[in-house]
Formats: sequence, C-alpha cells, structure tokens
Amino acid sequence: MLLLALDTATPAVTVALHDGSRVLAESREVDARRHGELLLPAVDRVLAEAGRKLDAVTGIVVGVGPGPYTGLRVGLVTAATFGAVLDVPVHGLCSLDGIAYAAGLDEPFVVATDARRKEVYWARYANARTRLTEPAVDRAADIADEVAGTPAVGAGALLYDSVFTGVRRAGPEHQSAAALASLAAEKLAAGEEFLPDRPLYLRRPDAQVPANYKVVTPK
Repeated sequence: MLLLALDTATPAVTVALHDGSRVLAESREVDARRHGELLLPAVDRVLAEAGRKLDAVTGIVVGVGPGPYTGLRVGLVTAATFGAVLDVPVHGLCSLDGIAYAAGLDEPFVVATDARRKEVYWARYANARTRLTEPAVDRAADIADEVAGTPAVGAGALLYDSVFTGVRRAGPEHQSAAALASLAAEKLAAGEEFLPDRPLYLRRPDAQVPANYKVVTPK
C-alpha cells in the first residue's frame, strides 16, 4: 500500500505519503490564497523526500471539506486527476475528521474551522476517531450555548474563543495530510467505507452571478 493524501479545505496546503504502516513524508504550507500554486510542488517534494515515484501510489486520499469553494476545488480536482491517470481509487474523507484525528483526544470534543463571514464549519466528536454529527456551517455566535465549555480544536475555535470557551490552544489549527493518511490507512485495514470524492461545500460560493446579468449573444 502507498497512499498519497492531500487536502486544501483549510488555509493549509498539505500533502503526505503513507505506506500503510507509517507516514513516509509530509508537506504543509499555510497560505489561503495559493492552493493552486503550492499543491503540485508539494506532491513532488513529498515523493522526493520519501524516495518514491508517483506510479508506485496505490490510492489517493483527499479531504472533501467542508471548506471554501475555490481552495477545496483545487484539491479535489487534483485528486481526481491523479486517480484517473494512475487508475487507482480515490478515497474521500471529511476534512474535519483529519483535524479530529490529529487532536488525538479520547473524550467528547468539537472541531471548528474558519468559514469566514463570522461563520465556522464544525462537527462534534466522541473521540479522535468517531464523529457524532454531520458537518455544519453556522455563525459562531449562534452556537455559543451548544459548544460553551466543550473541548474544541481548529482555527475556528481559536478565532472565536469567546464562543468556544473550551478551546485547546495546543491542538491542531489546520489540516494535516499525515493525519488524514493515517486515518485512511486505519479505515482501509478495517474495511470501512469512504466518502465519494465530491466537495462538501455546505453553502453557495462567495462569487455569484449578478441578479440582473444579461447574456449577450451575437446576432
């Protein structure tokens, strides 16, 4: 087994290579505006560090979000392209699950990432391996009563620490492809199912066609 994992659902552009037993190499750069520019060089760097060739990869692991439209699309299109070219399966995982796995907590907690517009993408977990709720997007202020005092990790929890009063500042802030790959390796070994490699946007893109937009066609 050789898994190539990648995620662009958070400001982190992160890639890792996993041989089914351990992480061989990982790259992570935090830059919310350069997902498309940074992702492929990160793949090359990880493969070179591990001393492996792309054609040795037996499966692709990709974070399917939730996340902002543009950044998330970069990772999913890249994963689908690798899967098609290499003729290997593409395994989708909720990006929040990767952050939860990296947190390593063995108690109920919350993962929250920054969704902008004063909103967060979030979900509840029983432990680092078990998600209890479907991913959601809400204004942080609107869920204050639900999450107050609950242990929480992620950039959204750090940003709105007056709402996520149980925030663990030492916990993971952004995604780690190494954690995502390790989680995927466990799920594969256990015969568990994955998500389709389709995006979890949860809301419409920020860019919208104007309401009064008129299509002009040549006569």
